[in-house]
Amino acid sequence: MRVRDWQDILEDVVENDTDPDGWRAVGGDRANGIGEDLYLGHPSVGVYQLKTYAKNPFEVQGVGAEVARKLDDEIEPLFPEDGSGLFGVQPPVEDESEAKQTANRLEEVLKTHAEAPTTPDALFEDMMDAMDSPAYGPMEFEPRDRPDAMGDLTDTFEEAEQLLDAELEDLIDESVDRGVY
Repeated sequence: MRVRDWQDILEDVVENDTDPDGWRAVGGDRANGIGEDLYLGHPSVGVYQLKTYAKNPFEVQGVGAEVARKLDDEIEPLFPEDGSGLFGVQPPVEDESEAKQTANRLEEVLKTHAEAPTTPDALFEDMMDAMDSPAYGPMEFEPRDRPDAMGDLTDTFEEAEQLLDAELEDLIDESVDRGVY
């Protein structure tokens, strides 16, 4: 297992050409220390674990790793079919022309949904399609706690958990020189 910067992990997710709506996520507070834990999973891609913390309101730092090459029968039930929310991973637009095209597609989606009966899930999926999002889906997330599935994922990937925790603690120690945390 190779520990990398959390943004490199998200880049792997963005560059993956697998069905974008097959992703699922579980996230919440870290069990020990400041920051958040996030697991991203896809049946044919595998599972990524990320540990991040907000160094300040404008900068997030963290580490991550691929912890499984596929979702097997033991791991798959730990990821939500329907979550408490939805998530999407989106790369930045390349230029002004692409930004205008994306904005026009989104405007059309919103107009269509405003004129017809729809559901929040259908609107979200159409918006992700309009933005050509490479990864999106249901997410179970607790901003001030840990979902039950996180405990099971942490136990399943215990070795990765310990290694990533140590790496994140080193990163925090290197970048925090004063204050209370």
